[in-house]
Amino acid sequence: MADYYEVLGVERTASEEEIKKAYRKMSRKYHPDIAGPEFEDKFKEVNAAYEVLSDSNKRQMYDQGVDPNNPQASAGFGGGSFNMGDMGDIFGQFFGGGFGGAGQGPIPRTQPGRDALASVVIDLKTAVFGGVAHAEINTFALCQECGGTGAQAGSQPVTCPDCKGRGFAQKVVRTLLGQMMTSAPCERCEGHGTIIEKPCASCMGHGRVRAKRSVGVTIPAGIRDDSRLRLASQGEVGEGGGAAGDLYIDVRIKADKQYTRDGDDLHCWIQVPMSWAVLGHELTIETFDGPQKITIPAGCQPEDTVALKGLGVTKLRTQERGDLVAHIAVHIPTKLNDRERDLMTQFGQLHDSSAGHVAQSSRPRNAGKKGFFSKLKDALS
Repeated sequence: MADYYEVLGVERTASEEEIKKAYRKMSRKYHPDIAGPEFEDKFKEVNAAYEVLSDSNKRQMYDQGVDPNNPQASAGFGGGSFNMGDMGDIFGQFFGGGFGGAGQGPIPRTQPGRDALASVVIDLKTAVFGGVAHAEINTFALCQECGGTGAQAGSQPVTCPDCKGRGFAQKVVRTLLGQMMTSAPCERCEGHGTIIEKPCASCMGHGRVRAKRSVGVTIPAGIRDDSRLRLASQGEVGEGGGAAGDLYIDVRIKADKQYTRDGDDLHCWIQVPMSWAVLGHELTIETFDGPQKITIPAGCQPEDTVALKGLGVTKLRTQERGDLVAHIAVHIPTKLNDRERDLMTQFGQLHDSSAGHVAQSSRPRNAGKKGFFSKLKDALS
C-alpha cells in the first residue's frame, strides 16, 4: 500500500491545511505541463494521495490499513472477505480479461481531457481593483483540420474486420482448471472497434494537437497572493476531441514599490521634514485612486499614522474597501549651516531650557505602537 503521507511530504499528524498546502506545492512541481510529460505518473500519484488524505472518512480508512483507492489490495488489513468477484479479478490479471467477454465493449475513442495548471503574476493595483491577466499555456487543443474526429476530411472510421466492432477478441486457453474462454482488447483496433484508415495528417488520428495559446483570466478585486482560480473547460482537450478539462491558475502578486498590503489595508511610509511634523503641513501623495491630499497634524510624532478611509484593497465579494494608512517618518537633519544651528540653539533655549532631566524608561514611549511595520520603517530609513 502506497504511503500517501510520504508522497505529499507531510507527517501523519498533519492538519487539513498542511495537507492542502503540501498538495498545492507538489501539484505545481509535478504537473506535466510544467515539469514535463515524464512526470505524469508522479502527478497522478500526488492526486491519488490528496484524494484520500483530504477526505476525513477516506483518511480514517487509510490510517486503519485500507487504501480507499484500491480496497481489494488492502483487504488483508481491513479483514475483507474473499468472494467470486475477487476470483474474477485474479483470473483477469492472469488471462487479460473476463470470462467470455461479459460486460466488455468497445473503448470509446473520445476521452475526457485532463486538468491543466498555469500561473500569472499581477501587480498590487490589479489586486486592489481587479482586472484581466493573460496566462500562456502549452497543452492539447482540438485539431482544427479534422474537428476532433481523427480522420481525414470526407472519411470516417470503419468497423474493425477482426473483432467485428466489439473491441475485444476471444480465445481459448488451456489452464490447470481446463480450457477457458478469455477476452482481451483487439490488437488491430486497440479495443476501439473501429479503424481510422485515413488518419488526419495534423493529429495523426488523435483528434487533438499540442498548441500554445493565451487565456484571459478575470482577476477578482481583493484577491490574495498565492490564490488559485478555476476556469472550467479551459484545460486539456481529450483524445478524439473529448471534452476539455479545467484550467487552474495560480495567482502571484508582485511587490509594490510604494505600498505594502496588510489584509484589506494598504500601508506606506511618508518621510517629512522636522518642521512639518512640528508645525503641521498639507501635502499630496500618489495613490491607486490618483493624487490625494493628506494633512500632517501639528506636533506629529514618529510612528504616528494618518488614515485615508476607503482607499485600501477592495474586499472580496463586496464593494467595500479597506483604508490607506500613511506612517509618518520624521527626517532629522544631520548637517546644519551656521544660521540653521543658531536658530536651533535659540529654539532649544526657548523650548527646552526648563528640561532639567531626561525621561528614562525600560521601553520607548511609543513601543506599544510598533509591530509589523517597525521593521519596514527601519529598512526604509
